[in-house]
Amino acid sequence: MDADAWRAQVKEQAIDPGLPIIDTHHHIWPVAPFPGYEAYDDTALINDVMGSGHAIVATIAVEAHASYRPEGPAALRPVGETEHAQALAKRVRREGGRAAGICAAIVAHADLWLGAGVEAVLDAHRAAAPERLRGIRHMAAWDADLRSGVQSAPGMLADPAFREGFARLARHNLSFDAWVVHSQLGEVVDLARAFPSTQIILDHAGGPIGVGRFAGRPAESFAEWRAALAPLARCDNVAVKLGGLNISVTGLGAMGAARPRGSEEMAALHRDHILAAIDLFGPERAMFESNFPVDRMSGPYDVLWNGFKRITAGFTAAERAAMFAGTARRIYRIAAGEERQPA
Repeated sequence: MDADAWRAQVKEQAIDPGLPIIDTHHHIWPVAPFPGYEAYDDTALINDVMGSGHAIVATIAVEAHASYRPEGPAALRPVGETEHAQALAKRVRREGGRAAGICAAIVAHADLWLGAGVEAVLDAHRAAAPERLRGIRHMAAWDADLRSGVQSAPGMLADPAFREGFARLARHNLSFDAWVVHSQLGEVVDLARAFPSTQIILDHAGGPIGVGRFAGRPAESFAEWRAALAPLARCDNVAVKLGGLNISVTGLGAMGAARPRGSEEMAALHRDHILAAIDLFGPERAMFESNFPVDRMSGPYDVLWNGFKRITAGFTAAERAAMFAGTARRIYRIAAGEERQPA
């Protein structure tokens, strides 16, 4: 059974289809950048957004090592990914319809280990997407129990060269998306305290580890993750993305299962982490993400958003409006004109 047929085993109608959603984290890769992943091109993204039944009014494209320039200085090749997202954003805005808010904001990659040399890269990203560039991500996830990251190394967030590059973000009015796992959350606390004027957005709920030494020990993993997340939540310049819990590191995904999980089952598995993160950060600093196409390996787009809506059913309308769109709108500075108007 191919991946599309596997996902098609579970079909659901959108819950609360009028609730505006900004999908704060997705990738676009016409060719999968890592082994084991599916390609996810512009058409696949558009089909998910338009076909989900949910009111996806905008999305945020996050760097993923894809669509790089094939030539030129290595440091500037990631600008190709920004150019791709910018071109898609302009096309769907021009065409209108339910896809009109795709790539309303862009989080690009720049090698912060370049230190002061990263200035030229930031300028190039800005030139490629002057109205949509909002942040930078340099993937930092690393743990001895995990395979080495593409761009990461142990202790990198404290490295002087990395911090010299990081210091350039504030002067460019750019945020930083932090992709780490929970054993590194203390390092993010140190970074946030050292750069209080830089907005940090913690990806994937802080990367709870459910494999390696935590395999078969979910309660211990959860307790350690929550304890590490609490001091980070006390840093006013940090927000958290709610999602990304289907990735392999968490042990909470459905990759390799006979069928995808429905939204009720997914909600039951992810509820504790999502609610704990909301409790620590508050709805005003928490925002939902699809993390597609990575989380697509565990189920369809519509089912994922139904799961999030089930988890938050007990919150007030204002709290849900913040977590599904308002927080992202404020932190990523998404202009009203970049969102589509829900039907």
